[in-house]
Formats: sequence, C-alpha cells, structure tokens
Amino acid sequence: MTFRFSYLTFFFLVPLLVNCQSAPALKTGTWRATLQTSGGELPFGLDIQPAAEAGRYTVHAINGTERLAMDEAYVQNDSLHIPMLVFESELVGRVNGDRMTGVWRKRRTGNQYQIVPFTAQFGQAFRFAPRSGTSAGQSASRTVTGKWQTLFRATEGDTTIAVGVFSQQNGTVSGTFLTPTGDYRYLAGNVFGDSLFLSCFDGTHAFLFKAKLTKPQASAEQTMTGVFHSGPTYRETWTARLEPNAALPDPGKLTFVKPGQAFMFTFPDAQGKILSLNDPRFKGKVTVVQILGTWCPNCMDETRFLAPWYAKNRSRKVEVVGLAFEKTADLTESGPKIKRMAERFGVTYPVLLAGTNDKAEASKALPALNRVVAFPTTIFLDKKGQVRHIHTGFSGPGTGAYYDEYVAEFNRLVDKLEQE
Repeated sequence: MTFRFSYLTFFFLVPLLVNCQSAPALKTGTWRATLQTSGGELPFGLDIQPAAEAGRYTVHAINGTERLAMDEAYVQNDSLHIPMLVFESELVGRVNGDRMTGVWRKRRTGNQYQIVPFTAQFGQAFRFAPRSGTSAGQSASRTVTGKWQTLFRATEGDTTIAVGVFSQQNGTVSGTFLTPTGDYRYLAGNVFGDSLFLSCFDGTHAFLFKAKLTKPQASAEQTMTGVFHSGPTYRETWTARLEPNAALPDPGKLTFVKPGQAFMFTFPDAQGKILSLNDPRFKGKVTVVQILGTWCPNCMDETRFLAPWYAKNRSRKVEVVGLAFEKTADLTESGPKIKRMAERFGVTYPVLLAGTNDKAEASKALPALNRVVAFPTTIFLDKKGQVRHIHTGFSGPGTGAYYDEYVAEFNRLVDKLEQE
C-alpha cells in the first residue's frame, strides 16, 4: 500500500543520548508508549522482556491483537535502543525508573532522518487516555462496530475510497481501513462519548485517527467525520457512513497486461546475479510475481504469508519471485536491505531489485502493464508464462475475514493453474 505522506525531516543525526554512568535498570513488562505528532499523542504498546544475553531485550509493539516483533533491543549508556532494521528505524529512549524519554528516528535518504519525540511509561496498559468524566474500558454510549463506507480527502485535493471494519467491546475498538491499494494494518483504540480514537505504530508508519460520530445511535444512517494524521506532520480529513454493503473496486481489474504485450522481467538479485522470466527455474511452472518494497508494511505482511507458503509448496510446479522497488536503484545500498528482509522473514524465493519506489517508475520498469497502482501487487502466470490474474494491493491479517478470503482465493487460483 502506498500512502501520500509529507514527512518532516532533519538534515542531521540525532545526538546520542550519552551518559557515562552505569546502565540503568530497565523494568520488563508492559509499557505505554506515545509519539508526539501534529495531531497530538499517538499511543501504542510495548512489551519488553529480557533476552538470553545480558543487556539485550525482546520487544514487541502492541496494536490490538498484533504483537509485532522488533529487532533485539539493547541498552547503550543510559538509553534503550529498539531497532526495526528492515525499515531503518529505531526507538531510542533514556531510561529513568518508570519512564523513558527520547525519539523515534527513521532514515529517509543519506543522512536525512525523520525525528519524532517519544516517551513511554511502565505499567500502563490502556491505549488512549480517558476523556474527562470517563474511564478506560467503561461501557460506551456509542458503538462503531460494523462496516463503514469511507472517503479520505488529502490536502492536495486527492480522494481515496475505503472501507472501515471495526469491532467494539465496551469502549475498546479494533479494526482497520481497507483501500484499493491495501490496508492500514492493525488499528486499536477507544470510543469516549461520541468520539473515536485509533492508532497504530509498525516501525515505519505511525497512524492516528480521530473522529466524531455525527448522528444519533438510533439513526438509520450513522456517520462520522474525522482527521487522519501520519508521522509528525501529515494530515488529511475523512468521512464515513455505516454501510453493511460497503465495498471497494475489484482489485483484479485495476492493473492489466496491455493488448499484444508479453509480460517479462530481467533484474539483478541482492548479490547482483541477473534473473529473468526466461530462466529455466520458471519453465513449465505456475509463477507468482510479488511487486513489493522492503519499506512497505503491507508488502511485509504479504511476505509473511508468501515465505512460509513457498517453503511448504516449492516441491510443486510453482515458483515465486519478488520484484523489489526500493528508495534507490543502487544495488550497493538496496541489496543489503533486500537481503536483510529475506533473512527476517525466511524468504527462500529470489527477490530482485527492479527499480525505485515510484509507481510511475515501476510502471516503466514493467512496460507490459498498463500501470502499477500499488505496492504490493501480485501477478499470477500460468505454465506458459501468460498472465492470468493481477491482484492490486493486499488485505493483511489485520483485516480479519478479508485476509482469510484472500488466502483462500490465492490457493484456489494457484491450484487451478497448476492443474491445467
């Protein structure tokens, strides 16, 4: 999925939080973390547990039911470093008893970093702080459970249709927004009175949604209006209408092969070895082509599905190949990122560096396609190398039943093509 973000960047490295004193005692367990954005506090959970090696920690970011593994954390001087290497991102917090104070920093290009203030408090498990006169988890007077037909409006005038799917228990909400190019992953939050608050932090994206329910609970057409904040400064407005039949455009019709064109690719892998669709490994096999980027969380969700699927099914007449579009087409810089992603997710199929992560450039790199609309996009080829289906976007595990439907359809299609 591709988001239109305007990130605040600083052209300097964050000063190291250095103290020559001995490393502080770090409390393990649940921490409530917040990022300071233009929309206010963006909360998420952190579960910190000791690792086998002294001074090392296993950390998971908590977004509702999701426990997203970060890379192994470590204490350096007086600060805890929580890296997410695949996204070139880390949380750095100076530890002082029950509190951490520091920054979330994410590399953009070269020595340019996105910097966002970060704090965490030990022992707090709630998501959003209760509004005045309410308490966390109390029964809410309004509910957002159901499907919502949604329209996002960017500041530059672009609009994006979406479907919100939410489940609410008392005042606690989980769910996500699906769009034609992917989903907003696991969102978690609260309803207080007539207000909805949702957030997610996944190591590369920080999402904050706020909305007001604008019609009475008993209204036949419940609506809400809200603001979406991403990172430190990005902002767009959105409206939604409760609609049991809310739907998106068919993801199988957005990208297609131009008439008379043959789909083909020839790109290097992370080590510089050239691989093309004409390679013997693809001959006479069903081939699944994954258009992705290591910077893209939806792509990583798809990789979490594809990597074990391929390991289980590679003995069949089926192949998978990834075409990665990265921040730079320089193999010396992007090659290690592809290798790191493959190691993290156990990818055993080839992943090639296909170009830069601009949709127009990706379309040029694959000229047989009318256009590349989204990262990820999945292309299914039959045993003769003919494109039989193209699925734009990916409904990840945070979408619940939509993810189950995608997996079932994926398997049905591969089975059908293999049996031909």
